[in-house]
Amino acid sequence: MDENPTAAVTYSVADAVAAIVLNRPDASNALNRAMKAQLLEALKKVGSDKQVRAVVITAAGKNFCVGQDLAEHVEGLRADPDHAMDTVDEHYNPILSAMASIEVPVVAGISGACVGAGLGLALGADIRIAGEKCKFGTAFTGIGLAADSGLSATLTNLVGASRATGLFLLGGTFDSLSAHAWGLVHRVVADGEVSEAARELGHQLANGPTAAFRAVKQLIRMNAAAPLPEVLEREASAQRLLGASTDHAAAVEAFLDKKQPTFVGR
Repeated sequence: MDENPTAAVTYSVADAVAAIVLNRPDASNALNRAMKAQLLEALKKVGSDKQVRAVVITAAGKNFCVGQDLAEHVEGLRADPDHAMDTVDEHYNPILSAMASIEVPVVAGISGACVGAGLGLALGADIRIAGEKCKFGTAFTGIGLAADSGLSATLTNLVGASRATGLFLLGGTFDSLSAHAWGLVHRVVADGEVSEAARELGHQLANGPTAAFRAVKQLIRMNAAAPLPEVLEREASAQRLLGASTDHAAAVEAFLDKKQPTFVGR
């Protein structure tokens, strides 16, 4: 996977900075099985490489990540609906756990759409830089699901329970200015400058006091309201239940057919 330009996720290290690039631009970096496996592999490499002092996650193309690849997901729903949501336990939970275990600073450079599990991935970073025309959203309830990728905790911790509840229940998008005002992103830059700004910040952090950064991250993690494993397990349980629902199956089919879903509440 290292520096393989055709991989769904590319990984390289230079000057103590690990660069992870989501690399399915034609699919808006939607997360399919191969991409999730490669992303997890990259995050594990970071965790085991003591030479890495900062991590920068960016994306190829116009969009950071639109979340789960629904075309692949609907195949699973049609073939085996009882196990279609196994990806939460098998992929998303390990990815977010691997991110949380990284001791060095993690920077996310976000362009375009950043929704669903893509938003969960972005909020798993320590610092986020966003393009001025970014669109963020939770997206889950729009297809009859709840939340995964740690979002029920990370989004709530960043914007507060009231606003997070509204973002989940209403399901609309919000822009970079709102994300900055709410504390979701550290800085907003011109769209064409996102990757470079993220790389520059990564190099700045790589040259900083790594031991102090490690201690700060540990303190923040230890003092959070709920342990991440508990958050992830609760989310996985909810998604397993909702993933087998009539509403979710119909909503995904409607999405692929470019129609508005009709929810029946079961």
